[in-house]
Parts: sequence; C-alpha cells; structure tokens
Amino acid sequence: MDFPILSVLIAAPLVAAVIVGFLPKNRPNLVVPVGMALSAVPAGLVAWLFTAFENIGPAQFSEGKVLIPQLGVWWHLAVDGVSLPLVLLTAVLVPLSIGISSRVSDNPKLLVAMILFLEAGMFGVFLAFNLILFFVFFEAVLIPMYFIIGIWGSENRIYAAIKFFLFTAFGSAFMLSGILYLGAQHLATTGFWSFEYSDIFNSVELSAGAEAWLFWAFALAFAIKVPLFPFHTWLPDAHVQAPTAGSVLLAGVMLKLGTYGLIRYNLVLFPQASVDYMGIVAVLAVIGIVYGAAVAIVQPDIKKLVAYSSVSHLGFIVLGIFSMTRSGAAGAVLQGVNHGLITGGLFMLVGLLYERRHTKKIADFGGLAKPAPILAGVFLFLSFASVGLPGLAGFPGEFLILIGSFGTLPWAAVIGATGVILAAVYLLWAYQRVFTGEPTVEENRAVRDLSAGEKLLFVPLIVLVLVLGLFPRILLDKIEPSTDAIVEYVVSSTSGVSE
Repeated sequence: MDFPILSVLIAAPLVAAVIVGFLPKNRPNLVVPVGMALSAVPAGLVAWLFTAFENIGPAQFSEGKVLIPQLGVWWHLAVDGVSLPLVLLTAVLVPLSIGISSRVSDNPKLLVAMILFLEAGMFGVFLAFNLILFFVFFEAVLIPMYFIIGIWGSENRIYAAIKFFLFTAFGSAFMLSGILYLGAQHLATTGFWSFEYSDIFNSVELSAGAEAWLFWAFALAFAIKVPLFPFHTWLPDAHVQAPTAGSVLLAGVMLKLGTYGLIRYNLVLFPQASVDYMGIVAVLAVIGIVYGAAVAIVQPDIKKLVAYSSVSHLGFIVLGIFSMTRSGAAGAVLQGVNHGLITGGLFMLVGLLYERRHTKKIADFGGLAKPAPILAGVFLFLSFASVGLPGLAGFPGEFLILIGSFGTLPWAAVIGATGVILAAVYLLWAYQRVFTGEPTVEENRAVRDLSAGEKLLFVPLIVLVLVLGLFPRILLDKIEPSTDAIVEYVVSSTSGVSE
C-alpha cells in the first residue's frame, strides 16, 4: 500500500488541533462540535484500517523512513493484532472525551487542542516500531495530560499533575537507559547503531544478567504507567483531580500504554527474564486486583471508587500477559479494550453527576433514579459490564485471562477471581446508595436526566459493550494471530513454561 495511512493517522489530530486553535475567540460554541467533527477523520481512517487488516500474525501497513541514519533512528510505523485494538479504542474515546467537555468554559479551545495532541501521541506509541521513536511518543503523551490535569482539574490539580509527571518520568528514565544499552549492543554486534525493533530482536544477544536488568528497566516504566501495585499511588490523585475528559482518556487509553509495553517489549525482547520473573509479576498483579477492589469498597468518593476499580481491573490484564498462555495473552489485549470502553463510560457518568450536584461524595447522593432514570440505567448497565456479566464486554476478556492463568498460575487465577466478586460488591453497593430509594436531599430531586446530546455520547459505548460481549470474535480474530505468535516464541525460546 503506497498511501502512508499510519503517518496520516498521527498527523490528522495534530492538524485538527491547529484548526481548532484558529477558531474565532468570540465563537466558543464552535469548539466542541468542530473538534468532534475533526476527530471523526482519524476515527474513519481507523475504521478502514480495521476492515483492511488481515488476520495474520506479522505487523502490517509498515512505513519506514530514516530520520538519523548514524544512530539507526527510523520513522518506522506498523500495526499488528496487539496494537490495532488499542488504536481503535483511542479513535472511539477521543471524540467522546471532546463531547463530554462541552460545558468547559475556561479556554475550551486549548482543552480540545490538548486532547487532539494527546491522541496523536497515543497513536504514535501503538504504531512505533523503532525503540527511540516509541520512547519519544511514550514521553510526549505526558505533556498534554499534564496540562489537562493542571489547568482544568479540581482544587489540588497542580499537586496531582506534578505527581503524575514525576512518577511516569522517573520510570521512563530507566527504560531510556535500557534502550540505549540495546542500541550499543547492536553496535558492538554488527558495527552500526540501530534502534529498530526487528534489528534488536534478531541481532542482539544478551547475557542472563543483562536480560534481567533490562527486563526490570522496561518493566518499571510500564508498571508505573499501568499502574501496577505498588506503583499505583499517583493514579487516584490524577483521576480525582482531572477533568472528566482527562479521566476518560487516562483510564481508557493511557493506562494501556503500560500493558501494551509489557507484551510488546518485555515478553518479546526479554523472554527468559519474563519467564523467570512471571511469578513475581503475577503476585503484584493479584495484589493489585484484590487491593484495588477492597479499597474501592470503602471509598466515600465515587470518582475515587472508579479509579481504584481501574487498579483492580488492570491487575487482571497484567496477570493475563504473564500467564504465558495463548488465551491469557489474547484475553489481556481484549480486556484492555473492554476496560477502556466500560471505565471510560463510568467516568463520563461520574463527571455528569458532578456537574449536576457539584459533589463526588456518595453520601450526598441517593434516589437519583427517580429524577434521572436514563442516567441511572446507563450507570447500572456499565456496572454490570464491569463486573463481568455474561453477554457484556467485561466477561470474555476476564474469562480468557482466568482460564489461561489457571493453566500456569493456578493460585493466581483462584485469588484473582475474588476480584470479580469484590467488583460486584463495590459497584452495585455504590449504585444502591447513589440511585435507589427516595431522594432525601432536595437537590437530588432536581437532578437532570441525560440530555439528547449526552445520550448520543453513550450510544456508541453501549453498542460496543453489547457487541463485544456477544461477539468477541470480532476482535479476537484480529488479536490471536499476533498474541499466539508472541506466546509461542516465549515458550519455544525458554524453559519452564507449559501451556
């Protein structure tokens, strides 16, 4: 294919951000509709990419151009079954995040532009097949999210933004040292620098000690981004202080940058270390599952409850990746998409509740199903999906993860399964306290239901949650050839793993 669709996919949000920046200052009402319309361009490109993508393992639509030949830095983009679902998720959630920002009065042009810049960076992370290029995009996404939290967040937004930035930048410093080491090893082996993913994979041989420290250098950066226990402490602050659009994109897509990195880089580049340390990672994942769910149960703040639910659900995804089984890896990628849709929708609802009541305390609500039955119904629908009700999107991914994990890490699968039970406790109990019964506070009697525009924002989420719950093969057929190849490579090139 001659048309550079992947480069255009990254460039389209950047061009859209510039166009938004030139909208007239006296017409702020144009910003959100124009931003949504422009974000439909990359969404359309991704839709075409999805239909044209062949269900095979190797990466497709490869584009390459030398940027710094002396150092082996290429503009190399490609997409496979691990990255395509996450590119699709990004394209779906960005227009919804812009739409949910319609009531932002403080410089809406800058907010929409930052969301579009963030979209370009997230596309770049999932499409880059050069380690330096990947690192640049991996770090670039920090900048717009820092400003989204720091400018449009709540009262402690500056603290949350700085904490978010410092945590993630700290981990990335270790990954950068690992990337430079790999490039230097390629130089020592072949006589020339290269940071190409395939060159590192094919040419660099590592000692056991080098592979171990490289594994942890990369894993630390990705574990913080996930965030995996005990590196999760930045996430609740960031979520609680972020505006609704920031929370949607943070939970929906940015956390998946970490899980994507674990399966793309840790498993493939450091297979023996991945097997050697799979038990340690599984312990951290299981602690995250149970701890996140337990803390969510006792949260008095509904936004923080949803934030800790993300910690719990991301633990499932990491467990699936390090189960070293085909079903576990495929389930992890699928669950990344499902979690993004479901949790992104829950954060949108929490944002709408805050707009109506100017509080996030669960005790301040009650009986909202009477004045706002549609809002309550959507919240209950997404809660059922989050707890893994069969027929909705949350079920097939977690089921595959637990089945896969039981084959190699039975203790982790059994303990992790308790997270499903705890999820039902914290979400349904929250629903009961917020929506059921009679309104006891006068302000709750006057809560508005979803407007026509707000209903339209939830239609694609509801449809996708239903479709992916009933027909997960739509994505699994794209995912499995790539994840199967990764797991087969890890198993065949190491010892001590059985499927």
